[in-house]
Amino acid sequence: MAEKTASEETAAPEKPRADIPTVEAATAPYWDAATHGKLLIAKCGECDKVHHYPRPFCPFCWSEDVTAVEASGRGTLYTYSTVYVNDLHPFKSRLPYVAALVELEEGPRVMTNIEGCEPDALEVGMAVEVAFRSLTDELDATIFRPVAATDR
Repeated sequence: MAEKTASEETAAPEKPRADIPTVEAATAPYWDAATHGKLLIAKCGECDKVHHYPRPFCPFCWSEDVTAVEASGRGTLYTYSTVYVNDLHPFKSRLPYVAALVELEEGPRVMTNIEGCEPDALEVGMAVEVAFRSLTDELDATIFRPVAATDR
C-alpha cells in the first residue's frame, strides 16, 4: 500500500464550484433532460396539475404521484430585471444580465435568465422560448430567449 505524502494528507477536500448547481437525486432527471435540449416540468397524477420546480410532491394537493413531463419550451416574459451590478462570481463576468420570470404555455412560472438580445429590447408579455447554456461538459442551464417575429 502506497503511503500518502505530507501534502496529500493536509490537502483540503476539493470544494464544489460556486457557479455550478448541486444536482440531487430528485432533480437529476431535469438536469439530464436540459443537457439533451429538453425542458421538463412536473405533473401530478392525482389532480393533473403541472408545476415547476422539481419536488417529490404536488404543491396543490400534496400527492406524491408526481412525474416529469416534457414542456413545450414556449412561454411569455412575465417580469424581469436587468442586473448591472453583482460582484459575486460568476455573475460579475456576465454583467449586465437579465433575471426573469417566464410563464410557460403549460402554466408554471420559471425563474431564469433571458439571453440572446439586448435588455432594452425586452417587453413584459413578449414571446420567449427555451434555450440551454453549457455550464460543464455534463450540465446545461435552462435559459430563455425572445422568439423572433419570423418564428411565431
